[in-house]
Amino acid sequence: MAVDIPFSEVVAGTTWQRDARDWVRQRAEDAGLRVTGAIEQPRVRPWSAQLVAPTDHDRLWFKANCAASAFEPSLHAVLADLEPEEVDEPVAIEADRGWVLTRDRGTTLGERREPTLADWQRLLATGASMQRRLAAHGPRLLAAGLPDCAPRTVLARFDSMIARLGALPADHPSHLPAGHAAVLEDGRGVVEEAVATLSDSPLPVSLQHGDLHPHNVFEVGETLRVFDFGDAQWSHALEALAVPYGWLTQRSDLPWAEVLAAYCEVWSDLLTRSDIEALLPAAMVTHAVNRSWTWWGATAQATQAELRDWGDEPLYFLALALEPFPPPAN
Repeated sequence: MAVDIPFSEVVAGTTWQRDARDWVRQRAEDAGLRVTGAIEQPRVRPWSAQLVAPTDHDRLWFKANCAASAFEPSLHAVLADLEPEEVDEPVAIEADRGWVLTRDRGTTLGERREPTLADWQRLLATGASMQRRLAAHGPRLLAAGLPDCAPRTVLARFDSMIARLGALPADHPSHLPAGHAAVLEDGRGVVEEAVATLSDSPLPVSLQHGDLHPHNVFEVGETLRVFDFGDAQWSHALEALAVPYGWLTQRSDLPWAEVLAAYCEVWSDLLTRSDIEALLPAAMVTHAVNRSWTWWGATAQATQAELRDWGDEPLYFLALALEPFPPPAN
């Protein structure tokens, strides 16, 4: 995982800052906008960095991605074409550099208010409806760079993550000791069974947003506009429920069962809610393996200080693949 210069240091450099700001100004001008003030940098992470530019119409948001999620701008543009009611068209992208420029939609749903049960139900119904429509567009989404994490790929990914984490230095937060590796290898059958279960299910492989929650959508009139596709994957549809499940069971008192019902309703011609609930444990297994891999990429260009904050995520999620779902009650 060693790199010459960590991503967060690259985007702090004078050359990168000049080039990115010049690009924002030029792309804004191309769109008929004029930058009217200082371009600020509100956030830097090991996997992405943002700039915000005021213009004579509205603010623009610029996002630069690390190598592992550099597909996001191209994917965003394709999704805006396929799902124009749910995904805003970017102002500009530069695919080779993983750069995207978008218009500011104001505060997110999660920032505007404490999300209600109806908000969460609408969010998951929107996500499921997008999945149904996008399932037919796999070749185009994969050509845009969306990582292929379909069930048939998961066993090989599980094996490779064991090898990768086992090869890390002993002081790395995601180092996998030999004894722990043996436990994971012994549990490979759990992953194999999950893959078989999902491969046989009527639900399709489709877009898995990877981080679907109220802070990654804008409420625009009667619709929700989805953004932030840097964690997205082409995987079994039910993997999209992992993040909402975590939010609702760990950060909220809202009833998960009622939120899940809204997602299930979109698929009700294919499966009953009980059928979907029976498939969820398998989807949580494959999601954990795929999420481990996503975190591997997200922290591949991290500094040592950043690794102390996020470096244990690949190991955490890989181990989570063998944990029972739902977790035992305390």
